[in-house]
Amino acid sequence: MSTAFQRRVDIPHASCDFPVMPTELVYPHIEKPAGQPARLQRHRRTRVAMIVADYLWRGWSAEEIVRQYPHLTLAEAHAALTYYFDHREEIEEELIAEYHSAEDWKKAHPTPPLLVRLKQEAKR
Repeated sequence: MSTAFQRRVDIPHASCDFPVMPTELVYPHIEKPAGQPARLQRHRRTRVAMIVADYLWRGWSAEEIVRQYPHLTLAEAHAALTYYFDHREEIEEELIAEYHSAEDWKKAHPTPPLLVRLKQEAKR
């Protein structure tokens, strides 16, 4: 083995050589295809950002998220939150873009006057 890939650890009366191996952080239950949002492997339509939205905006813990969405496992909820904490900027940008998209849709599709009037009458 090349010495470029080894480091020497010296401790009085003991030493050892071990290979330095590059590591890649793996998130179990999460997949991140290039150019697409991170999502759960078992539920490909469930994006990490969807789980994070419940955590941030509803204040739900991983346990509460699993209670509300019984198709998820606790490991998947924790994996999604772990991915978020390691990729906060990416997920928050996704959430902001989603919010702006929803606001743009609301502007392009205003509530029909009849529905506005019915809602106002229902409040009385």
